[in-house]
Amino acid sequence: MSSLYTRSKEFTRSRKSQSDSPPASPSPIAKTLRHERLSRLESEGLTTTDPYSDRASAKARREARIASLTSRVEEDCQRDYRKLYESALTENQKLKTKLQEAQRELVDVKSKLEKVAQQKQEKTSDRSTMLEVEKRERRALERKMSEMEEEMKVLTELKSDNQRLKDENGALIRVISKLSK
Repeated sequence: MSSLYTRSKEFTRSRKSQSDSPPASPSPIAKTLRHERLSRLESEGLTTTDPYSDRASAKARREARIASLTSRVEEDCQRDYRKLYESALTENQKLKTKLQEAQRELVDVKSKLEKVAQQKQEKTSDRSTMLEVEKRERRALERKMSEMEEEMKVLTELKSDNQRLKDENGALIRVISKLSK
């Protein structure tokens, strides 16, 4: 495929270079090519003395060669375009399947992310309710502590009052016992 393509490029390049350059005296290569052609013609027994017929037959052969080359190049180009088109189609199909797989993965990841976010939100709502419950319990316990501290103060006061009353009661009993004797 590539060798034909490069050959067709070389063919167009050589034609451009010949048409772009001004006519000059034949190069040594051209002279040897012409000599080889003449020797081939002589070996085949097709030598003619008429230069016009030589030119016409050479022109006809050249045109036939060019036509066959161009038809080959066109066929190769068409084949190349078909191959390129087919390869592009297969590549597109592969890319489409990859895209569909990526989209499926994206949907899966999104659903997982939503589930995680929902669970996190539930946990935070559970945590917030737990925090509220804990705060209420803490306040209730603090109230109970302060009430118990107050009761402790009252209890110590009551104990001291009780002790004082016992002492007074004991003193009164002693006084009454002395008076009754």
